[in-house]
Amino acid sequence: MSQPATFDLTGKIALVTGSSRGIGEAIARLLAAHGAHVIISSRKAEPCEAVAASIREAGGKASVLACHVGELDQIDAVFAAIEQQFGRIDILINNAAANPYFGHITDTDAGAFQKTVDVNIRGYFFMCSKGAKLMAKNGGGAIVNIASVNGVIPGMAQGIYSITKAAVISMTHAFAKECAPMKVRVNAILPGATDTKFASALTSNEMILKSVLAHVPMNRVADPSEMAGAALYLASDAASYTTGACLNVDGGYLLA
Repeated sequence: MSQPATFDLTGKIALVTGSSRGIGEAIARLLAAHGAHVIISSRKAEPCEAVAASIREAGGKASVLACHVGELDQIDAVFAAIEQQFGRIDILINNAAANPYFGHITDTDAGAFQKTVDVNIRGYFFMCSKGAKLMAKNGGGAIVNIASVNGVIPGMAQGIYSITKAAVISMTHAFAKECAPMKVRVNAILPGATDTKFASALTSNEMILKSVLAHVPMNRVADPSEMAGAALYLASDAASYTTGACLNVDGGYLLA
């Protein structure tokens, strides 16, 4: 008889990008609470150290590796460090993202365009590629990409960001299909409006927020912690037959 599905991550090595705050931090804390050794990562090590220390103080396991996912040499360096320090990676949460421009799509300048693409498409792609290869060396693993509901319905004044998140959804499907024989599962989460610093252009503007919530059946913004449960499921053995899924965590926004 097969073993029951489990959320136990004891002994697993998990890299969570963009985990110094917001959704990434919430995911890292929940994975650690379920036994994973979590590698806290963002562009700067200092804020990551504070999160890692807090996790350790709570009895979890955490360390820090700084990485700007918009820089390919830093992606190479972080996976080399993981292989050297741990010999494996079991879980990769691609959460770090860029959204430097908020305004009409036709006014997007080349710099904002390139930064958004470099992090949200190129960065995710090579994180997935490097992660899947290292996972395959040790029997497989799970990748979870943080996309967005904007990848399905473009957000007003968020054109290039929405385009890159649509690419993340397609990327998730492509990696899931080709990496399944490697025993690497690749899934995505599509958050709706969430109360983070990253989304403050939306959540801090009462007029914009009211317009957004008019399309959210649950009529509220999510807390970052409400994204973490979906990540735990997709990263764990409870989702052992789930790959290529894009899980909406949006208060019903995509139903409206």
